[in-house]
Amino acid sequence: MKEILRKARLRLLKMHFESGVGHIGGNLSALDLLLTLHHRVMAGDDQFILSKGHAAGALYVTLWSLGLLAEEQLATFHKDGTKLGGHPVPHGIPEIPFAVGSLGHGLGLAAGLALGKNLRGQPGRVFCLLSDGEWNEGSNWESLMFIAHHRLREVVLLVDLNGLQGFGATAEVANLGSLANKLKEFGLEVREVDGHNTDAIEQALKTPPTDRPMALVARTIKGHGVSFMENKLEWHYLPMTAEQYQMAVEEANRL
Repeated sequence: MKEILRKARLRLLKMHFESGVGHIGGNLSALDLLLTLHHRVMAGDDQFILSKGHAAGALYVTLWSLGLLAEEQLATFHKDGTKLGGHPVPHGIPEIPFAVGSLGHGLGLAAGLALGKNLRGQPGRVFCLLSDGEWNEGSNWESLMFIAHHRLREVVLLVDLNGLQGFGATAEVANLGSLANKLKEFGLEVREVDGHNTDAIEQALKTPPTDRPMALVARTIKGHGVSFMENKLEWHYLPMTAEQYQMAVEEANRL
C-alpha cells in the first residue's frame, strides 16, 4: 500500500502541475482515504460518490491506480474536450455515476442510491466522501435527516476533516463544534480515525456496523505530504510553479 500511495501522490502532483490548476491541498488531504477505500475496502456491489467535487484529481488518480483510467486520459485533465474535468463529469467514466461540483449535493445522491438498494434488496454499500467545510450547506443536513429516518445502513459517510475551507478555517467561517458529536445526535454510528493511517481507515470501514448508518470522521491535513502546503489555506487555490513542483516531488518520494 505504501508504494501505491507514493506513486499515486506523485501522479497527482504531476497532473495538477501540468494542467496548471489548483485545489491540490484538498486533493492531498483526501488521497489516502480514497486509495484505501478503493484498494482495500470496496467490493463489486459497492458504489462511490465524491461529494467533495474539487478533489476530482485524487479520484481520477485512484481510478488510474486501479487500471480503470489510462495514462493518456490523465494527460487530458482539465483540458478542452476532456472527460476528466476539474469536478467529476456525468458521462464517460462508469465509476462516476453523477456529476458533482456545488458542494452539498453528493450526500443526497448517495442516499438515493442507498434507498434504491434497500428497496430492491440489492447488496453493497454506498460510500460518500464529503469535506468538513461543505457541512455549511443545508442540503447535507436534509440528506442526513433522510438517511437517519430511513435507517439507511447502506450509506457510509466519509468526512475529510482537514479544518480549512475556501475562505478560512472551518472554525472561523461557521463553527460547528464537534461534527462527530452532531452526527451521533442524528443516530449515526460514528468512528474517528487518523485520515492518513491506511490501516486504521481499513479497519474502521471493514468492521461491520450495527443496525445504523455509519460515518467515518477522518482527521486529515490539507496539503498532506508536502511541507510548504500543509495546513495552508492558499493551497486550496494555487497552482504550483516549476520550482514548487520539484520540491513537492522530492518530499513525496521520501514519504
